Amino acid sequence: MSRVLETLSSLGIELPQAPKPVASYVPAVRCGDLLFISGQVPFVEGELAFSGPVPSKISPDQAQEAARICAINALAVAHETLELGLDQIERVVRLGVFVLSDPGFGGQPQVANGASDLMVEIFGEAGRHARAAVGSVGLPLSATVEIEMVLQIRS
Repeated sequence: MSRVLETLSSLGIELPQAPKPVASYVPAVRCGDLLFISGQVPFVEGELAFSGPVPSKISPDQAQEAARICAINALAVAHETLELGLDQIERVVRLGVFVLSDPGFGGQPQVANGASDLMVEIFGEAGRHARAAVGSVGLPLSATVEIEMVLQIRS
């Protein structure tokens, strides 16, 4: 078993099958040593686990869990895209985190920590990354969170 998959297992995480695109795009594009992962929403076993805005419908803690699920789905895309799987990841470069937010809600950074903290748990220092945490009035499928990811890949 790969080192990263062992780490995921120790965290109680089983990598799901990568979600299929819901529109006209590809899940990932590699450009040189960078892998760009398209936006991932909190699908669990093919179903949207969290939908609606924060905090009126979904609590900030639930939204943080949604962000964690999005990050796991992004790693599933990377795993299926990379020839050598997740051990080919050199570092997490950037996360873009979009949070379906009610007017006046400013807790997007705390929601995004659900994904950011997981990257550090999995990859250590190589999991520390640049990030944007943005409030949005709408996301695909009314998902509570959507996350895009950029990874540096070993050749």
